[in-house]
Amino acid sequence: MRIAQIAPLTESVPPRLYGGTERVVSYLTEALVELGHDVTLFASGDSRTAARLRPGARMGLRLDREVRDPIAPHMTMMERICREAGEYDILHSHLDYWMFSLLARVGTPAVTTLHGRLDLPEHAELHEMLRAPVVSISDAQRRPLPAANFVRTIYHGLPEDLLRPADIRPSYLAFLGRIAPEKRPDRAIAIARRAGIPLRIAAKIDRVDQEYFEEQVRPLLAGPGVEMIGEIADGEKSAFLSGAHALLMPIDWPEPFGLVMIEAMACGTPVI
Repeated sequence: MRIAQIAPLTESVPPRLYGGTERVVSYLTEALVELGHDVTLFASGDSRTAARLRPGARMGLRLDREVRDPIAPHMTMMERICREAGEYDILHSHLDYWMFSLLARVGTPAVTTLHGRLDLPEHAELHEMLRAPVVSISDAQRRPLPAANFVRTIYHGLPEDLLRPADIRPSYLAFLGRIAPEKRPDRAIAIARRAGIPLRIAAKIDRVDQEYFEEQVRPLLAGPGVEMIGEIADGEKSAFLSGAHALLMPIDWPEPFGLVMIEAMACGTPVI
């Protein structure tokens, strides 16, 4: 089949550091190529893939300090895809609802995998109006939108040889992901301190969460037993997770599918 995989331009595919959606798009794209499909990946220009790469931006927009309007490159890419839609047998979008209206107007079959939260009240009318075919990444993700046109739940996975338990004696608790109010790193710090176990935080800080970090999290780092090590890449995850007694994930939002959970379990590390 001729398949178009459409990724967000925020991070490269796969991401250099943090990035859940783009990481899953990479796993899926490479597997489809290996199965013999003719795959075109619409993603940032610094992506690495065995598929045909169609860049929508020169690099992942989060790390490109020259880009001030990240929506414009996405709009340009989406228009290009729709003009070329007839060249593909199926379009698979990972851009949330951004392409619903456009995809409904092209003749090529299309589906969208929803990677984010669906419990915001603004979503209901959109899904009821457009009835776009969508894939959920967990059954729990569907609950706020029972009227949406879900065609399948497809859980995330990992390449079986990507992460392995490392021969390291656990000595700390781990927090992996991003610094954000809904991820509750402040709660993770409190849990670790009450347990009397050191905490290592491997996480990114988005611009939108910088104020939260400065006001709510940074003051907590001044105390004992907490180490902020920043973002880490896939090659560092096995050692980081294997060295932890457990991964702390004290989330405060309806996580649709926490990729970090199966990353931890692939290393034999419990998730709390």
